[in-house]
Amino acid sequence: MYKETYADLVVFGKIFTSENDQIAEAFAVKDGRYVYVGDRQGATAFIEEGRTKVVDHTGKGLVMPSCGNGHAHYFMGFALHAVGTIVSAEDDVNKFLTEIVPAAVKKARENGIKSVFGFGWNYHAFQNNMPTRQQLDAICDDIPIYFADDEGHKGLVNTISLVNAGIMKPDGTVLKTEVRGGEIVMGSDGTPTGFLKEQAGTYVRSFLDNDNLFTVDTAKGTIKNIQEQMLKEGYTMYMDGWSSYFYNDHFYQAAQQMDKDGDMDFILGLSYEAESWMDVDTTLAKALDARKYASAHVLPHWFKLFMDGTVEGGTGFVEPLYPDGHQGIVNWEEDEVADISRKVNEKGLSMHVHTMGNKAVNRAVNGFVKGGKDEMRNTFVHVHGVYPTDWQRMADHNIYAVAGMHWHHMKSGMEELMKEAVPEGMEDKSYPIKSFLDYGINVSSHTDFPALAGSPDDPFGIMEIAVTGVLHGENGNPWWPEELITREQAITCLTINCAKQMFIEKERGSITKGKYADFLLVDKDVLSCPVDQIHEAGIQATYFEGKAVYSS
Repeated sequence: MYKETYADLVVFGKIFTSENDQIAEAFAVKDGRYVYVGDRQGATAFIEEGRTKVVDHTGKGLVMPSCGNGHAHYFMGFALHAVGTIVSAEDDVNKFLTEIVPAAVKKARENGIKSVFGFGWNYHAFQNNMPTRQQLDAICDDIPIYFADDEGHKGLVNTISLVNAGIMKPDGTVLKTEVRGGEIVMGSDGTPTGFLKEQAGTYVRSFLDNDNLFTVDTAKGTIKNIQEQMLKEGYTMYMDGWSSYFYNDHFYQAAQQMDKDGDMDFILGLSYEAESWMDVDTTLAKALDARKYASAHVLPHWFKLFMDGTVEGGTGFVEPLYPDGHQGIVNWEEDEVADISRKVNEKGLSMHVHTMGNKAVNRAVNGFVKGGKDEMRNTFVHVHGVYPTDWQRMADHNIYAVAGMHWHHMKSGMEELMKEAVPEGMEDKSYPIKSFLDYGINVSSHTDFPALAGSPDDPFGIMEIAVTGVLHGENGNPWWPEELITREQAITCLTINCAKQMFIEKERGSITKGKYADFLLVDKDVLSCPVDQIHEAGIQATYFEGKAVYSS
């Protein structure tokens, strides 16, 4: 007999709800939402013979909310496979010049593409023999070449790229020696070498044939690949770190079209980036216009800034100075951050700011306090260091943190090498986690894919590092143990805290009556298994709005 209370799906098992560390025995789902969360007996009442699907995961592992990735570049990473060339971290300069670049040029010519684009070379492997624009010219001098490093913060280009960007003339005459927020590395002859740092690279890259390099159709294929990987790893929420990477709105267009066609099984947050060499008001107008692409699962809600570079790469804005006495690169003045935050927040967008060094964090905090609105959940990404006085200020002004919990590890002996790379006192420090939680700051997990630095992208590899300070298989001791967190805290950062970052916690992020049924069947109980086995956990199934969208 038909019952109004029947459910489409009932799940039994050990269920971590991400609501104050509560454990439930069962839940019921109808029309894509949880209609009951509690004990086994209560859920049984929702079962209708022939109507309700029953999944009994008891004793098979853990049931938990699906995860979020609070900042990554799946878009960029997968797009590069379609339009560019990937360089392995193990590839040396010789292979780069004799095999990789020639193959990339050949590919571009065969496909009629007017730009050669690549990603992934390792700065530390290249730094003592950095390829020059002249060497790249010898391979190709009529098509612009741009190869980003594995951090995405440096670039190698040929002469025509610099000519197109107005940095020099074909005859070698130098027209521009500086780009705000970056460095055009100059050679002994007084001309650019072709090596660009930080915003100098993004400036030159903006002159590539980006519209033809990355089309809307290419963007759709990219999103399909993103979705496939994310669902396999247990993610159904994703904040893209730079959605205007190709200096157009093609990613936005493609996402909206796919969502309207019913082809998106995750929530996508989009951020429009303003470079320090851009006119901010013009860029903000573009970001506001991009809100027209909003849809049920597409949230174009963020405005992105780079405050500085990377601490380990020597471009973080830090105190004290680096061992050789230099300071990193800082892109914005404090009053500029305040003014931008005021404009952005008043227009209903949130700030999403890359900050690494402690001085960069301090400057951004000051800017948010002066100009931002606390309710807009302005966010810092990465955060390598924080002044002691800034923790409480972040908490008081509702500034969120998106942390690389997976970067909280290091091989044994690296402290000595780090002394040459980072400021004094940071040799055995990395990316804080526990301090955010202790101060009541909302901290969510990110992977920054594809900039993984040898770290895992999946939630359980991340969780093990956050709990132990050790990467499985790496010869290392627990790294910065005072910043390690509990298993429950790690899952919270991966689930409900990410939903809060994306303003969707009332609808997603925890197993709670009334919310969408986005959850995982995990093949291991990561709350009770040996701590060094957490990384072995796999996703048996990913559910989005009550529907199984991935199954192993």
